[in-house]
Amino acid sequence: MCVPLLMAAELAYAQQSRPFILPEQRVLEIRDTDQTQSSQLPPVDVPYTVSSPDTALTSDPLTLDQAIRIALENAEVVRFLGGVTASTSGRTIYDVAIANTSIDEQNALFDPSLNVTSTLGKIDQPGFDATTPLIRGSSTDSVSTSVGLTKRMFNGADVGLSVTPVGSYFQRGPFLLNPQFTNGVEMTLRQPLLRGYGRAANLVPVVVARIDTERSYFQYKDAVQELIRGVIEGYWSLVSARVEVWAREQQIEQAEFAFKRAEARKEEGLERAADVAQARSALANFRASLITARSNRIRSETALRNLLKLPPSGNSELVPVSIPVRDKVDFDWELLLAMAERQRPDIVELKLIVEADQQLLLQASNSARPQFDGIANYRWDGIQGELPDGSILSSSGGQFAGWNVGVNFSVPIGLRQSRASLRRQELVICRDKANLDQGVRQMVYDLTSTYRNIAQFHDQIDAFGEARGAALVNYENQKGEFQADRQGFLNVLQAITDWGNAVAQEASSVTQYNSELAGIERQTGTILESHGIVFYEERFCSLGPLGRPGAQATYPSALPATGDETLRYPDSGKPAEAAFDLKDLGSSMKEDKANDPPEPELKPAPFPDDSGSTIDQLQQRPNPLDESLREFSRLKPLPR
Repeated sequence: MCVPLLMAAELAYAQQSRPFILPEQRVLEIRDTDQTQSSQLPPVDVPYTVSSPDTALTSDPLTLDQAIRIALENAEVVRFLGGVTASTSGRTIYDVAIANTSIDEQNALFDPSLNVTSTLGKIDQPGFDATTPLIRGSSTDSVSTSVGLTKRMFNGADVGLSVTPVGSYFQRGPFLLNPQFTNGVEMTLRQPLLRGYGRAANLVPVVVARIDTERSYFQYKDAVQELIRGVIEGYWSLVSARVEVWAREQQIEQAEFAFKRAEARKEEGLERAADVAQARSALANFRASLITARSNRIRSETALRNLLKLPPSGNSELVPVSIPVRDKVDFDWELLLAMAERQRPDIVELKLIVEADQQLLLQASNSARPQFDGIANYRWDGIQGELPDGSILSSSGGQFAGWNVGVNFSVPIGLRQSRASLRRQELVICRDKANLDQGVRQMVYDLTSTYRNIAQFHDQIDAFGEARGAALVNYENQKGEFQADRQGFLNVLQAITDWGNAVAQEASSVTQYNSELAGIERQTGTILESHGIVFYEERFCSLGPLGRPGAQATYPSALPATGDETLRYPDSGKPAEAAFDLKDLGSSMKEDKANDPPEPELKPAPFPDDSGSTIDQLQQRPNPLDESLREFSRLKPLPR
């Protein structure tokens, strides 16, 4: 439960008041930031970067089901994914409960109102005594109490009941009753007959408050749906980024081999300096691509951590272990449209806005009438007191009564303001209906785009899978031609590039396909239901209208979401990228080299350059070059 925090009074010196008269504010009194309330920082380790060694991180397996549940548990403030960054949506679990309080605020207009007034008074009245030429005075002490009860009725009528007893005590004067007690009981009624009349018109503020609460709920639901979609997209983006890192590492391994071979053959006079330079340039470009790929992986993981409200860095890396689907999913287009029109929170909110506009139109139409009220009151008066002889004299109940009935009519000539408000509300309805039509139209376009993307990415899975296989065959052939000295390194370089791009593109298509499957659930407004996510109402104790301190009246507090324990994305027991059959090309090449006696096995080796950096420093695999070079120096030229 959230507890409001109060800033210490001594820190708010800019708001301190001075006695008697507040002075003019002639200077800017701005507190130093050290005097403001401090915030508690979460524990955060030093962020790891592309330069950090991978061996320093431990693996933290994470299924997509676990990611969704973690996001929901930490969604006090709902976040959403934008690209490779996560931001707050501005929605919290408390918004709906806050909006719900406005209903009671509007209901309070019809609550009875009790007014009690009690006064003590003394009056010294000067007077002339004709029997003696003197000015004498009289003194009266009085006790007056007024108790009134009023209530606004649902049809706009105001009814009231008041009781006013007055006790008077006289010291001098021609008063036969001393003390004297008068009392009056009065009933009043004011019934609007035009403006302000009608149950529907008077309950408009309550109905609008209820609609606003519903709007707040659907706004919050829309944000939670976007959170779930963002978690799914961020999860698969991380899988795609990890596959791309693997592909770039394979490219570097192959480029390292080609460069070492070219450099060794150059020393034997079997290779041109241009071929060595070309291999070196390719290796440098692959190294730069790997840095970019690792950076994308870190950004994708950071965005996912932000959505889950996990620390941005630590001693472990998130390892997705849920396998993406490749099977084609068919959808009924008409059913998708019907579900989206009925379930999408943003469309529902637009419908609620039109409903609220129609209620406000009813109120504006009522206000455009003249003021014509019927009024009536009935009063009973009584008196009681003590005579000079000590006896009590009083009137009987209901002996003195009076009433009046009348009407009150008032109208501004032309009703300019109220009728302008009516026209404005009519135009607002036209505007909001147009917005609803546009929202539905945009919904259809969004759903169409997602529907097409699903078909595109599924077809691309097969296409890029085929391209990957073809690129692998092409690489093997170009590698053989290069090793046999029948062609230069350019074709091998192009084959390595094509293969790495095909692997990354296939992984991207699979993960985008899975993201779009969640996207179409988001577009139809069913992503929460399909993932077994429900809202439950948290309550808290507070003082109610008839409560007292310590009373256990409960009210809505928060509306968090929770998921069930269904395993829609189970743990595969291995990293998700393993589903892409990531065969190590380096192992394949080493097996080929083992069958080729003239060509010894090559190990990863440093790549000297002007800056002193090495490929091994990037790959974190320190392997010496000297021994490999000595082996190459003993090679004989291959037959052409």
